[in-house]
Amino acid sequence: MAISLDRDPAGSGEPIASAQATAADRDDAPPLSRHALRAPSGDDALELGPAPSASASAPGGASVAAPSPAVAPPMPPAARETFWNLPNSITVLRAACVPVLVLHPLFPGEAGSQVMAWIFIVAAVSDLVDGWLARRGQQVTHIGKLLDPLADKLLVSTALIVLLAIGHIPVWATWMVVTIVGRELAVTGLRGIASAGGQIMAASRLGKLKTVIQNIAVGALLFHYETIGLDAQAVGLGFLFVATALTIASGYRYFADYFRALSAAER
Repeated sequence: MAISLDRDPAGSGEPIASAQATAADRDDAPPLSRHALRAPSGDDALELGPAPSASASAPGGASVAAPSPAVAPPMPPAARETFWNLPNSITVLRAACVPVLVLHPLFPGEAGSQVMAWIFIVAAVSDLVDGWLARRGQQVTHIGKLLDPLADKLLVSTALIVLLAIGHIPVWATWMVVTIVGRELAVTGLRGIASAGGQIMAASRLGKLKTVIQNIAVGALLFHYETIGLDAQAVGLGFLFVATALTIASGYRYFADYFRALSAAER
């Protein structure tokens, strides 16, 4: 039984709807999805379509799988630095020679002087060995970069102060000790300031030559007594004077290079 309303209740004379629909009307009407039944509002006004299928049909009817998105390979974990490697261990042993040199006033004789001199020589040579091992074995670490120059400066400064205290360096040569120790402190501070500003101050050839002459002077002064037919005291004072001159020249070079680079960066 079909019931139809030909006019609206207000009597406007307009047809509202028909309860009967022809088969053609039913076939032509597009199917309503469940998303269309909900009235859109605000952010929901965008209607989401069906999710893309994982496969698509090829022209021949075969099913072709959709390509999966590329996934970046996992990053390898950062390499962790090992403190107790061989180069750093040698550096720590070199720093451990500092308190041994402080005991030199307790053994002022010829035997004690020879022992202290050989301890210093071995420690000075170890500076070359640990640097070579660190570069060859790719074991350069941040703590090693800090400890290596610090151990060298402590070793040389302590030896010079002890030699001055026991009289192996005469009083008139005190200015040499003050110049060498003061330069080491000044250049170390300058390198720290430059590093904080992103500037690397590599060791110059003049500075390396100063280090070699300085170690020869300290070693000879530690022997003090005649050694292999040479007056170790006189040889040591001669090399100490040359080392002091190189100390002043290389220190000036470091500061001049730093301020030159600083002024160039401000332009």
